[in-house]
Amino acid sequence: MEDKKLEIIERATSVYMRNGIKSVTMEDLARELGISKKTIYKYFEDKNHLVRSIIASKISFEKEMCQNCRDLSDNAIEEMIAVNKSVVENIGQINPSVFYDLQKYHIDAWKIIDDHKWNFVLDMMIENIKRGINEGIYRTDLNHEIIGRQYVVSTDMIMNPDIFPWPTFKIDSLFSEITRFQLNGMANEKGRLILNKAL
Repeated sequence: MEDKKLEIIERATSVYMRNGIKSVTMEDLARELGISKKTIYKYFEDKNHLVRSIIASKISFEKEMCQNCRDLSDNAIEEMIAVNKSVVENIGQINPSVFYDLQKYHIDAWKIIDDHKWNFVLDMMIENIKRGINEGIYRTDLNHEIIGRQYVVSTDMIMNPDIFPWPTFKIDSLFSEITRFQLNGMANEKGRLILNKAL
């Protein structure tokens, strides 16, 4: 990817995540980035194309981050805590209107997120459950598919302002609480000792 295109994606991401997407016009964005609209349109057909590129870039980063957490963690519980911490750092400061804007005005970009959740995130959770059982720190009677899907649905719920209105409920607090709840439900006695120590 060209350096300039990558730079626009990175800087536009910061603007949209801070202010929301719908409220920022391409003219606003160009002014904020200190470049002309013509420069933006050289690399992106329209706002939808830019937003899709931003989401694809963020998801690529998240996949790499999750893989690193898996590789560097001593066990399944530490992996989940590391993933939680990284995700919170990544999405904790996002303006909640971003999720609404994506679902309502940028359906293609939202579909990229949805596909990511129901493929990569679901698979990651199922693999984590299998790892924890093999390590003897998760309950052996867990149903991988049900627990994995419940986890994905929980992350969906976090982004629903009707259920968790912002700013009463902050995304980072919600994500941490749900991960802790999930781990407490999956861990056996040995696992809870590891969990309590890690937390």
